[in-house]
Amino acid sequence: MTAVTINFNSVIKLTDDQFYQLCRSNPDVKFERNAKGELVVMPPTGGETGKSNFEISVDFGIWNRQTKLGVCFDSSTCFKLPKGADRSPDVAWIRQERWDALTPDEKEKFPPIAPDFVLELMSPTDSLKETQEKMQEYMDNEVKLGWLINRKTRRVEIYRQGKPVEVLSSPTELSGEDILPGFVLNLQIVWE
Repeated sequence: MTAVTINFNSVIKLTDDQFYQLCRSNPDVKFERNAKGELVVMPPTGGETGKSNFEISVDFGIWNRQTKLGVCFDSSTCFKLPKGADRSPDVAWIRQERWDALTPDEKEKFPPIAPDFVLELMSPTDSLKETQEKMQEYMDNEVKLGWLINRKTRRVEIYRQGKPVEVLSSPTELSGEDILPGFVLNLQIVWE
């Protein structure tokens, strides 16, 4: 099953509160919303993708607990991006001082902030073109660093603010560069 995009804009344009309530009223359905206001229904992942997502998240969590530089988020967190989209990256990270600048209410709902870092791990049913468009949308919303990991082709696309996309074939590890200081993701947990 692939993601399904639904355009209700000619019938109704959901406000941010209505979109939040739609998501809360349907907890078994993962919704996103692109910058055009179209709803995107995301299918659940399969076992191998879920396993890899978990292992990646563990590595981020351990690094973040040790450095105490920011806040990590899993794929169930939806962010209200500055240019209007509501997106849920597989892994996201925000510097602590940026997170602390949000109000308690903003933190509780869909945080109105672009993460500093996002990671998307492609599922076998994901469209490469649509996932690349999503990654570009993150960059257009001031995300500093993004990784698109494609397990099937063993390719990684690295997105950096203001720079061309870098494509790596079968890398063994990825560096968090100056955005995630000292973080290195060992890709053996993904390629296995």
